[in-house]
Amino acid sequence: MLVIFFEVVWTMFTKKEAVSFVWQHLLLLISLNFMTLGVAVCVKSMLGSSVISVLPYVFESAGKTIPSIPSLTIGQYTYIMNVILVLGQMAVLRRQFEAVQLFQLLIGFVFGMLIDLNMALTFFLTPQVLWQKVLAQVVGCTILGIGIAMEVKCGSVTMPGEGFPVAISRVTGKEFPKVKIVVDISLVTLGVIACFAFFGAWQWHIVGIGTLFAMVYVGAAVRFFSKRLGWFKRILCYQPGFRRYVYGLLRYIRHD
Repeated sequence: MLVIFFEVVWTMFTKKEAVSFVWQHLLLLISLNFMTLGVAVCVKSMLGSSVISVLPYVFESAGKTIPSIPSLTIGQYTYIMNVILVLGQMAVLRRQFEAVQLFQLLIGFVFGMLIDLNMALTFFLTPQVLWQKVLAQVVGCTILGIGIAMEVKCGSVTMPGEGFPVAISRVTGKEFPKVKIVVDISLVTLGVIACFAFFGAWQWHIVGIGTLFAMVYVGAAVRFFSKRLGWFKRILCYQPGFRRYVYGLLRYIRHD
């Protein structure tokens, strides 16, 4: 998959554009890692996961105890949800859907893998008392907010979680923030319904006060850090000496 990705980059762009594209998406990868680290820490807080991981967390938990539910990881269920969200965009936009937005599938796949990676790397994080759980939730949401702010600065295609409300906003003419709130509430509501369907009770460690906190705090954190990422925007304008290394890598992969 990676070789095909670089082949597409090589054929679509000039040398300068290809190098810029690769550098942009290397920084996007770093941004996604921040986001997924934040998601993992929120899950480990046991006060409620972030909105994007509510449904995957419910299904992952159900898969451990219910034979009819596939035993997949949170990251794998996140990717499945991202695929559904992209299909939702296609259904909403129809002919207005741009083929480049299919790149969301690749980003969503990487996002899912990084969630599982960071869930494994944070194995030691097991808060027991309330203040530790609260601290984990605040830290996780802060890291998530920084990651989202960085991801937006990268200027690539949107994540499926944002792409779907963007599509609805575009078709209905409603403001994106309002549509985003409705979509987030819908995902959380579906998570609660799934909890009752699978477990017969509300699972507070999956959908809890931390989830409500994340819905309010993460957006504020994104706005706060977006104004303080001038250094990250400068990094996007890579140093000239870096060009030959990326260009050489592209040539090597192309002729391999």
